Amino acid sequence: MSLRIYNTLSRTKEPFEPLQPGRVNMYVCGPTVYDYPHMGHAKTYIGFDLAVRWLRYRGYDVLYVQNITDVGHLTDDADDGEDKIAKRAQERRVEPMQLVETYTREYFRAMDVLGVIRPDISPRATGHVPEMIDLTQRLVENEHAYEVDGNVYFDVGAFKDYGKLSHRRLEDQQSSGRIDIAEGKRDPADFALWKKAGPGHRMVWNSPWGVGYPGWHIECSAMAMKYLGETLDIHGGGVDNLFPHNEDEICQSEACTNKQFVNYWMHTGTVMVGGEKMSKSKGNFKTVLDEVDRFGADVLRFWVVASHYRSPIDYTDEGVREAGRALERLREAVRNAGRYASLPPGESDGEAAVHLETQIEQRRAEFLAGMDDDFNSPAALAALFGLTTEMNRVAAAADSAGAAEQAALAKAADTMRELAGVLGVNLEASEPAAADDGLLEYLMDMCLDRREEARQSKDYALADCIRDGLAERGVIVQDRPGRAVWHRGDQS
Repeated sequence: MSLRIYNTLSRTKEPFEPLQPGRVNMYVCGPTVYDYPHMGHAKTYIGFDLAVRWLRYRGYDVLYVQNITDVGHLTDDADDGEDKIAKRAQERRVEPMQLVETYTREYFRAMDVLGVIRPDISPRATGHVPEMIDLTQRLVENEHAYEVDGNVYFDVGAFKDYGKLSHRRLEDQQSSGRIDIAEGKRDPADFALWKKAGPGHRMVWNSPWGVGYPGWHIECSAMAMKYLGETLDIHGGGVDNLFPHNEDEICQSEACTNKQFVNYWMHTGTVMVGGEKMSKSKGNFKTVLDEVDRFGADVLRFWVVASHYRSPIDYTDEGVREAGRALERLREAVRNAGRYASLPPGESDGEAAVHLETQIEQRRAEFLAGMDDDFNSPAALAALFGLTTEMNRVAAAADSAGAAEQAALAKAADTMRELAGVLGVNLEASEPAAADDGLLEYLMDMCLDRREEARQSKDYALADCIRDGLAERGVIVQDRPGRAVWHRGDQS
């Protein structure tokens, strides 16, 4: 099965065919760095991290560019309001670039903790203003943009395909009253490529139209085309970027080059809290590092991976805890396999081993098919849980662990680690917190030794009490020739 990607532009899954065989040019809208990264950011950037990891696993040479927005993103996400960074810097009584440095570092620190691979290039908007001015000049010259009193606007009426990404018609927006007309605009939907700086505005540059700063939308077009060319294989962002940001990127880019700007548009679903989108503006956000302190980075990443990147998801404590329990089931299957592999091999007919070998290949195929189907990580995880069930069944069924079963379990554990690693999921964690420095193994040995003493003295009531008490806590005890062994039960 070849890789298929859901293209927001066509609203269908399409076979993935990069412009250059074996190479993928990918751009993702990065954060506006005026506050701490929250779990909404985590979902978006883990989602695209999965895509990058899978493309590379499949053998593609991926050039991954993700920008840092450090100027021009206004508080209404369009052409009105204050610059988000300048506004926050004024509130904090710090320099705008001081604020930017602080939260850029916090963003990368949070993503590093979550296991998000850093982009190959992380361009800052403030470092690419000359490219934005050049792009704006070209649009003015070819009459797709016009200047009014130091502001430069894109003329959406001059671009026939306006609305093709969001599937919004210009006349519908006008009639709905969703957009207001600013003084000098030819059409209320026209958007700013360059903004005239008002009194006291700190982040300004000289331009052919006077002192000002770039519009938010022109930034991504300029940075994407500088590093990836005039046509990109993949462009991604959160679904809230779809309109107007990504829509406007298409207009200005294609009006300038007369080429298709992006072949595959990808958008991640939102994180919801109590029925509302998690966002800084609403104040209902949970910062990544605060939640890492509560639940652990591995659990938070697993919580994201367990949902499809395009799907919205509610953020609740119980939902994260359930993700932690699910992750522990995968880890426990790997640990159980290691325990059985360390035992002296017993006798077996090898039938269970043959079955498990077949399951390994079947589940691998299911995992590959899931990820090739628009990076469907829940389907990929389902394949791993299916293999976990088979591993636990083999480990629990036989009275003795034969050499063939031990080898099959070891192969299954290696497969689990490999495929989970493709998702950035860590299965190599130590025993749960109570098992510090081998304490769990020590205590379990004490329990089993006391049970064996009870059996030898024919105190079967005590022996059964120990066994049943452990079973109530999810620990299965099995009597093997020469010794008893234990493992955590399959909690799936």
